[in-house]
Amino acid sequence: MGRAVMITRLELSGAELRGLASRSKDGQVVRRLLALALILEGHSREEAATLSGMQRQTLRDWVHRYNEAGLAGLSSRVSSGPARLLSADQMEAFKELVINGPDPEIDKVVRWRCVDLREKIAERFSVSVHKRTVAKWLRELDLTRLQPRPFHPNKDAAAQVAYKKSSHAW
Repeated sequence: MGRAVMITRLELSGAELRGLASRSKDGQVVRRLLALALILEGHSREEAATLSGMQRQTLRDWVHRYNEAGLAGLSSRVSSGPARLLSADQMEAFKELVINGPDPEIDKVVRWRCVDLREKIAERFSVSVHKRTVAKWLRELDLTRLQPRPFHPNKDAAAQVAYKKSSHAW
């Protein structure tokens, strides 16, 4: 069996760690501070881990992080999340695509829907995403999914005006 990991940062005593734990608002950090305080007060690693509600290996990992980074090492690390699927240049190209609208001859649609944009993204950028992701990207780009009502390219404006004048008012 390997030897126990020792706490090498001794600038704070067990009592001082307990004082910091009483002022901390993060429950996870409080548990870690109290476990370290127990070790500094002479409790075994197994006992300190059990009293703190963690396993001995987990406590060992926190001791390593405390030795390396001090109190800042006891905070939980926050993941940055998954990498962006489209680069900034690709997002600009996507925005231009949405603003310019579809070409009915090429795209076979008169207005963009999220499903249509998803297919266009897969075709142009080789990225497969869900239609809700497309909607999220539209919100990020301050674009609305609301579209003006499409009009027929061969409509007769004079006939519309004549119809409005001849229709009965309710």
